[in-house]
Amino acid sequence: MRNSLFIIIILLAASCKKDNYAAPGTSFKGRITYQGEAVNVSHGEVFFELWESGWGKRTPINVAVAQDGSFSSLLFDGTYQLVLPKGQGPYLTLPDAASHTDTTLLQLKGDRNMDIEVLPYYMIRNAKVSANGRQVAVTCKLEKIITDARAKNVERIMLYVNRTQFVDGINNIATQSMNGGDIQDPGNIALQVNVPAVNPVQASVFVRVGVKIEGVEDMIFSPVIEQKL
Repeated sequence: MRNSLFIIIILLAASCKKDNYAAPGTSFKGRITYQGEAVNVSHGEVFFELWESGWGKRTPINVAVAQDGSFSSLLFDGTYQLVLPKGQGPYLTLPDAASHTDTTLLQLKGDRNMDIEVLPYYMIRNAKVSANGRQVAVTCKLEKIITDARAKNVERIMLYVNRTQFVDGINNIATQSMNGGDIQDPGNIALQVNVPAVNPVQASVFVRVGVKIEGVEDMIFSPVIEQKL
């Protein structure tokens, strides 16, 4: 009995010592951008990696990108390798100016705010929303950014409506789509959808447009727009 009690005391002491390590407190935040403009994505679907050496087995820290293109993470001061994995996001990565690779050396010594520039396949421009009763309509322009051999076609364009500010292919109460081959004028795209009644009743909904690109998993979106009904 005495030996068992002694072992328990040791384990508790070790646990308390482990819990007393300082939590990460350095703020690293910013946006995924194209020419200084945030690249909007789907909520919780896009991330990038931070690799830190010197801790034995190396595993990445995945930093999630919010739907408005912003990110935020609490880290320890130190040196990290920032990597945008291939296939993540509706864009191509740009070579780092210092390393000339897809890896950026990130040195943290205190809080840091930094935008990460990328090259999207498309950008959605001038999205405007209107409502007639419970029918929501949107117009926008689609700008093709990558036009060389790396260019890709539009698979479909989607209109999403939701009760909350989180709006995408999973979070929605109404959708309407147009196949990429049916887009006659990328400078004048129009979609509309009937919004079902919701309970409890609310005076407005949240709307945005998403574009699915052929061969690219993640969609690019317009900013979220709140529309009164």
